Amino acid sequence: METLFDFESELKKLPKSPGVYLMHGEQDEILYVGKAINLYNRVHQYFRDRDGRAKIRRMMPHVTRFEYIVTDSEVEALILECNLIKEHHPKYNTMLMDDKAYPYIKVTVQEEFPRLVLARKRGRDKARYFGPYTSVGAVREIMELLRRLYFIRSCNRSLPRDIGKERPCLNYHIERCKAPCQGYISKEEYGRYVEQVIDFLNGNTKTILRQLQENMEQAARDMEYERAGEYKKLMEDVRAVSQKQKMTQNDQEDRDIVAVALEDGEAVAQVFFVRDGRLIGREHFYLRLAEGDGKEALLQMFLAQFYAGTPYVPREIIIPWETGEEELLNRWLTGRRGSRVTLRVPKAGKKEKLMELAAENAALILKQDRERLKREKERTEGAVAQLGRLLGLPGISRMEAYDISNISGVQSVFACVGSMVVYEQGRPRRNDYRKFRLRTLEGPDDYGAMEEVLTRRFEHGERERRQLDGTSRDRTYGESGGLSGQDTASLVAESSGLQYSSFVRYPDLILMDGGKGQVNVAEEVLRQLGLSIPVAGMVKDDHHRTRGLYYHGKEYDLAGMDYCFQLLTRIQDEAHRFAITYHRSLRSREQVHSVLDDIPGVGPARRKALMMAYGSLEDIRNASEEELASLSGMNRRSARQVYEFFHDSRNKEQGEKTH
Repeated sequence: METLFDFESELKKLPKSPGVYLMHGEQDEILYVGKAINLYNRVHQYFRDRDGRAKIRRMMPHVTRFEYIVTDSEVEALILECNLIKEHHPKYNTMLMDDKAYPYIKVTVQEEFPRLVLARKRGRDKARYFGPYTSVGAVREIMELLRRLYFIRSCNRSLPRDIGKERPCLNYHIERCKAPCQGYISKEEYGRYVEQVIDFLNGNTKTILRQLQENMEQAARDMEYERAGEYKKLMEDVRAVSQKQKMTQNDQEDRDIVAVALEDGEAVAQVFFVRDGRLIGREHFYLRLAEGDGKEALLQMFLAQFYAGTPYVPREIIIPWETGEEELLNRWLTGRRGSRVTLRVPKAGKKEKLMELAAENAALILKQDRERLKREKERTEGAVAQLGRLLGLPGISRMEAYDISNISGVQSVFACVGSMVVYEQGRPRRNDYRKFRLRTLEGPDDYGAMEEVLTRRFEHGERERRQLDGTSRDRTYGESGGLSGQDTASLVAESSGLQYSSFVRYPDLILMDGGKGQVNVAEEVLRQLGLSIPVAGMVKDDHHRTRGLYYHGKEYDLAGMDYCFQLLTRIQDEAHRFAITYHRSLRSREQVHSVLDDIPGVGPARRKALMMAYGSLEDIRNASEEELASLSGMNRRSARQVYEFFHDSRNKEQGEKTH
């Protein structure tokens, strides 16, 4: 993937603030995630040969760009780094941890005298869970502080059943517990302490800090200076713990944080993605503010366009200001999600702090990325405009490209798949990509395969469009970059609870991976369906690279049109990559199933149970008969059949070859 990223220029723009940086590779994949107390100094080290680690030396030649997220503290950067590593699994990050390495604090509120417990994962019980935290050490420090503040028991005694059966433990004598095991504290008073613990873990530390301040001052007035020092130390510990994070919420909810920065008619929208209570990533989008429109209209248009294309809508969306159309947007988003969605403007608390952080990052992007924005616009929107001028098609926005991949699978099974990739304004719209597994072909036939793919795609689209019942489908984009007519139709329809796929939106231009023959196939399919959509073929040279475009019986040369040529090359490569990736996944599935299908007594349910439990044939082969029998859906007889199959010399060779 070619890059226009100016490293020297971008390095100069780095803020001297704490945060997280992400190194991207040649396919824009995330290679490495790191944290820094000073982003400017830390990221510069990578490009000034100051980081001598071998893995960094191996990584740097593959880095095509970097990005960063500013945080308020190094602790927050640590939290965010862990979340991003867990989400993206970068190649050059080591010691990637699974769920059990992220501990929680568990408050056993289902018990009459609740306890604080370190938990490795969230259980399906009635306890309250807080976290996940970055380390076991951090959890233990917090739990120790809470016991010093609120005297919560740490024993495993069953209360009130065991009250009075044993003497109080050492924690009572060192004033870390009020000994509910002896009945020295009532259930009601103990419950008030538990409520304060939960309030503390939810981030509300002002009350305890005020109380400790008063206690310290009173102890000083009473000349109990040692106790006053203890209160001062407790206050310092509370502040250190309360700084821990905005990056991880305690409610385990999914939400998006949408912030917008505006300046001189330009705008950047920043979206923070919080999933299961953790900030796992962010995206930013450049916007144009149309003359006469205010920030309310800008935010409304962004929300409509962004959530029209994203496959997942969270339960809550935090926005910076009211749009004036909350009722319509709420109905539409609720229809898309299938359950209630709430738009909310935060006034205080953690959500408001996260909004501030998102807004700060949006402002930084708008301020520092203007040159990159100009270059990006040239290589995307500028390239589309070049293409439109070349073909005489002004106003192109949405383009769909198609490719066919056919490879013989195991046991001479032939499979053929098709891919559809979508670009809007020169940028991939990956949520609209679609895959097709061909149903009617029995041998290689690219023309027949393309005919089936296009017929299925547009017949599906016609069925969905007929459901719109005459709603406007004008596909012209306005100058403001706002919703197109068909987007508006989808918004109105979905606000009534109807669900539509990306097939309902038709492209302004279809791009075929081939010349005259493929174009003729596409035009014939469209003619039979009564559709009028321009079709162009990406003509390849001897090295399978795009050399020109075939359109209306003429081949157009791309010489001197660098941005247009690069865009078409990206689209062609992406369509091919998407088709090949899908085909490989199908072939891998067929190979695995072909072996498991040969085992007597193993049907679809047990095959699924085996693959869910072990993931690969090698792990199934290495499992003992007892381990296999312990799986849900398996029994002793079927486990013995699986075990004997993989350890029979005649079957072992077959399984190894297929694997």
